[in-house]
Amino acid sequence: MIDLGLGEPDFDTPNHIIEAAHTAAKAGETRYPPTDGTARLKAAVVTKFARENSLSYGINQVIVSNGAKQVIFNAMMATLEAGDEVILPAPYFGQYKDIVLILGGVPIAVQCPAKDGFRLTAEGLRGAITEKTRWVLLNLPSNPAGAVYSDEDLSSLGAVLADHSRVMTLSDEIYEHILFDGRQFKSFAAACPHLKDRILTVNGVSKAYAMTGWRIGYGGGHPDLIAAMAKVQSQISSGACTIAQAAAAAALEGPQDEVRRFCKAFEARRDLVVAKVAGIDGLTLEPPGGAFYAFIGCDALIGAKTPEGAVIKDDADVTAWLLKAGGIAAVPGSAYELSPFFRISTAASEAVLDQAMERIATAVAQLERAKQTGEPL
Repeated sequence: MIDLGLGEPDFDTPNHIIEAAHTAAKAGETRYPPTDGTARLKAAVVTKFARENSLSYGINQVIVSNGAKQVIFNAMMATLEAGDEVILPAPYFGQYKDIVLILGGVPIAVQCPAKDGFRLTAEGLRGAITEKTRWVLLNLPSNPAGAVYSDEDLSSLGAVLADHSRVMTLSDEIYEHILFDGRQFKSFAAACPHLKDRILTVNGVSKAYAMTGWRIGYGGGHPDLIAAMAKVQSQISSGACTIAQAAAAAALEGPQDEVRRFCKAFEARRDLVVAKVAGIDGLTLEPPGGAFYAFIGCDALIGAKTPEGAVIKDDADVTAWLLKAGGIAAVPGSAYELSPFFRISTAASEAVLDQAMERIATAVAQLERAKQTGEPL
């Protein structure tokens, strides 16, 4: 079986980062850390935000957590009251919804179809905001669709939010360094500086630096919000691993050559998958602008029959068929609240992706479709 369900780079963590962790451990950096992050890593995050995102944050405006997901959880737990609404542009990373539900909030999915590039529009945002809206959660670039927002897109969203002083925005920018076709990244807080006090910028080292197992995420925002998030974290996990924080500091402070190399590799893999999908009758894929996923349209397969006569009723059936007939693990679009699509990770090697796409093509070709025969199934 080829598992394309997990979004994890197949690269090893760069050596200078591993050496920094080893040095920290040998130096005795093995005691309880400050809840909101070590002084060195917080300073590195402040410098990173200024250098790469043109964002000015003080040390008291930064928190370090056990992965970006905990930063998001901390923010929601610190601010949500029962019944508060959180706007989620669909398709979205499914655990956003779970976090909101766990904390008594109400997730509000706003459909962002392929014709809009899977992006939230100002019109869609305006129509979703109510008196109960507390947060809008953006993902730039997005998982699962690789959607990329232009400066104009971000400004138009900011113009809508300017009229709603209670609404905060969480901008998850974990994939910021994985952009294709010469695109340049801009943080939401940089695009909408008038909203900065109501924006939490979330990031981490997992994706860009191939450090998924180190579990370090960080956030920048208003000092009152960060202080509340630190209180939440103190009761859940306390501070993140000191050795992992030393490694993350080395990642942010050190050479960025490997980040650029990883991005070029991800772009080549994106190109391979786009080309392969173009040759499979029944599947569609607009080239993702960033991240390392392909959100593949499978509308033409709905209603088809397997060789055993089972009807493909939805994208969950499509992924079940790919698993059965091709040994390919993928995730149905329904998991991201936008169908009919399925997501595969393009973080695997080109050799693995080439084999996987051949299997997908073979599995799809076995389905009997009315459009192929001109007769009803």
